[in-house]
Amino acid sequence: MKVLPASGFAVLLFATLKFSTATSSLLAAAPRTSRNNYHLAQAYLDKYYTKEGGHQVGELVARRGNSMVKKIKELQTFFNLQVTGKLDKSTMDVIKRPRCGVPDVANYRLFPGEPKWKKNTLTYRIAKYTSSMTPAEVDKAVEMALQAWSSAVPLSFVRVNSGEADIMISFETGDHGDSYPFDGPRGTLAHAFAPGEGLGGDTHFDNAEKWTMGTNGFNLFTVAAHEFGHALGLAHSSDPSALMYPTYKYQRPYGFHLPKDDVKGIQALYGPRKPFLGKPTSPHTPPHHPDLCDSTSSFDAVTMLGKELLFFRDRIFWRRQVHLPSGIRPSTITSSFPQLMSNVDAAYEVAERGTAYFFKGPHYWITRGFQMQGPPRTIYDFGFPRYVQRIDAAVYVPDTQKTLFFVGDEYYSYDERKGKMEKDYPKNTEEEFSGVNGQIDAAVELNGYIYFFSGPKAYKYDVEKEDVVSVVKSSSWIGC
Repeated sequence: MKVLPASGFAVLLFATLKFSTATSSLLAAAPRTSRNNYHLAQAYLDKYYTKEGGHQVGELVARRGNSMVKKIKELQTFFNLQVTGKLDKSTMDVIKRPRCGVPDVANYRLFPGEPKWKKNTLTYRIAKYTSSMTPAEVDKAVEMALQAWSSAVPLSFVRVNSGEADIMISFETGDHGDSYPFDGPRGTLAHAFAPGEGLGGDTHFDNAEKWTMGTNGFNLFTVAAHEFGHALGLAHSSDPSALMYPTYKYQRPYGFHLPKDDVKGIQALYGPRKPFLGKPTSPHTPPHHPDLCDSTSSFDAVTMLGKELLFFRDRIFWRRQVHLPSGIRPSTITSSFPQLMSNVDAAYEVAERGTAYFFKGPHYWITRGFQMQGPPRTIYDFGFPRYVQRIDAAVYVPDTQKTLFFVGDEYYSYDERKGKMEKDYPKNTEEEFSGVNGQIDAAVELNGYIYFFSGPKAYKYDVEKEDVVSVVKSSSWIGC
């Protein structure tokens, strides 16, 4: 076990506080329930906006002498909520969400003193594994999380199987010797230490949590990638699209690209990664396209557009006639949708209007055919809560004139006729769509069926029977 350094470290704590309804002049709720909300919020603000144990965990947003109202306003300002100083529903929604214990700061931020690694090759070792994933799955999640950072800076990570490594990774339970004990399921998820001697760089995960590579539990890639940002020297960002944003939000492991704010932050410490100077390509060399016939292939988004089906993956999309799987040709997204650039998160078409909607991060674009209709707009136009930062999949159902939006393991229903989000959502996807398993990457409706794409599988869902009637490979849709 490494020795705890006397100074120069920062701890990352993801925490979920259970929500209970809540009185006081601060609250916008019934008197009987207000007291509970008040005490819950007070505990939250005291825990995440004060110094702990004599060690400074980043720079504090709110000091001990600050009033409750001031702290609430600071929280509301950071999360882009209406600044009321009251514990209204939107504020309590933020308070109950999983988040990180390092304080909230503006844009990318470095730890005090700007600690960084003084070498370009770092070793890492997974000393203890979790019981909720196979060792191979953990190895892959960690490898992918480190690659997310090495893609932007001149750092290399070498795995070792014994001895001390620069970054020691382990799944621990309760008090595990670093003065930051874990507290069981759905409390603190993980913590990591900034670069330095001793515990510097070490990353610990609470083994009491259910870890997964999907969304049924806490996604290990998502938490690990965030944690490793701290282990390399980054604090938090106020950019909602950043990996280093303080609240937990699922990140799709495959096809993940480090957001711009995180790239700027990590390059401020280590500089940019130099491009590979290999054999020059001919100007006539066709661009590289992903091999969709790979058995592990998936799609980022699928939609009808006019009489064609469009399949998006990374920077590429494929077009095909609905009943003609042959003759498919890949094209770059920038050639047809220059405003989107790459990596579409979700898309759907309302054929009777002749309009389609493309989603990327917290924004969406409207098109008529391949023609963009104006600048990007915010997804909050649809009525999403502010903590939703991106859409995983969307599908319009003509019979009901509702659009279903999939976010993590939940989905929302938007009434296109009324132009508003339906009440009593979100709902759990697997509970509502029997037979559909795993994260929904893309979805499209054809002839009364909804086709859900999840990793390499495509589920044909019968809306009337409310059940899956067949499962095929996703790649079969483009003739593989």
